[in-house]
Amino acid sequence: MITNPGIDKTSTVAQKERASVLQLFACKCPRCRNGDMFATKNPWKLKHTMKMNKTCPVCNQPLDIEVGFYFGAGYVSYALTVAFSAVTIIAWWRSIGLNDESSLLYWLVTNAILMLLIQPYLMRVSRTGWLAFFVPYDPWWKINPPKKLERTNKDQENNW
Repeated sequence: MITNPGIDKTSTVAQKERASVLQLFACKCPRCRNGDMFATKNPWKLKHTMKMNKTCPVCNQPLDIEVGFYFGAGYVSYALTVAFSAVTIIAWWRSIGLNDESSLLYWLVTNAILMLLIQPYLMRVSRTGWLAFFVPYDPWWKINPPKKLERTNKDQENNW
């Protein structure tokens, strides 16, 4: 077991790793996996779906790294929607079957409706996943300060 002499002797990397990657699906900060990334917990409050905290309320990790940073979350969103569609077509095939063209059409309509319903949640998870590519989990986040931002431009933040 690896321990850090700067904090409690009972703390270990193994204990810190219990904070699972699955907490990213709860839209938690990727650095500490404890703080909420979004101002409201409910993604279906559509006026506030994408309203993010400026920094993590637990570890002070800046969540808006640079102007336009979250454009890359579209790649994560695409991967999640393809995975979701693959799971639904396999579930449809195993439960109902794809015997004719009408069953495929029914799956397409059902899948489209489900995708519309989960879209606010997928948008949040995509942002969390995109940030996790660039901000790794730090088991010693309590003693290590977050890295300083290098490429911010306050003048360009709201020019969309």
